[in-house]
Amino acid sequence: MRKILMLTGAACFAALSVSAQADALGALAFSETTPHTTAMTPKDAFTIVGSEDLMAMGAINEDGSVRAIIEIPTGTSAKWEVSKDDPKAVYWEYKNDKPRVVNYLGYPGNYGAIPGTALPKELGGDGDPLDVIVLGQAAPRGEIVDVRVIGVLKMLDDGEQDDKLIAVMMQDSPFAHIESMAQLDAEFAGVSQIVDLWFANYKGPDGGMEGLGFEDAESARAVLDAAAANFEAQR
Repeated sequence: MRKILMLTGAACFAALSVSAQADALGALAFSETTPHTTAMTPKDAFTIVGSEDLMAMGAINEDGSVRAIIEIPTGTSAKWEVSKDDPKAVYWEYKNDKPRVVNYLGYPGNYGAIPGTALPKELGGDGDPLDVIVLGQAAPRGEIVDVRVIGVLKMLDDGEQDDKLIAVMMQDSPFAHIESMAQLDAEFAGVSQIVDLWFANYKGPDGGMEGLGFEDAESARAVLDAAAANFEAQR
């Protein structure tokens, strides 16, 4: 349990509450081995904050690579996300009055959001930034990384479309040279099946997730372009 020095009143109560939450969750999301980006600082045990509006960034770089905001590092289970109320912050999502932890294997890749995107329901989205899973080693929470989009996993969540873009890190990663789902399957047998099975099952047998298979990079880019255009139209 973390040391508490010279805390009184409400501050002491808050610190004790955080420690109790950590103990109740087996300290899973409080692990010091899960760093956050150096561009952000902890506001408390449940929030990191930076100086930059994460959603004000463009989705696509001049060289065609795509920006991704890492919310959940590879292998971890605490469900963090960019705040809708404060786009400078990433926070630990609450569900049923407690911090959300995925009751399954840790995420098979870095999970995050594409800034500068919003896909409405009429185009198959939910109005939020596009979800992306970035294959590669764990990146710090809140880090902005340049990725290459290679496909899209088509999914239903309780009957509603909930697609996930599939991307690879472009530096310091064994996947950096991968440009398509076909190439991924040819060179890294089983990786796409792992991702597919993970998302179909991470909410449990009655979680409402249904995988509909992968589509290629061209389809993924069409989704991305539509979401970026919709975001710009709403500004």
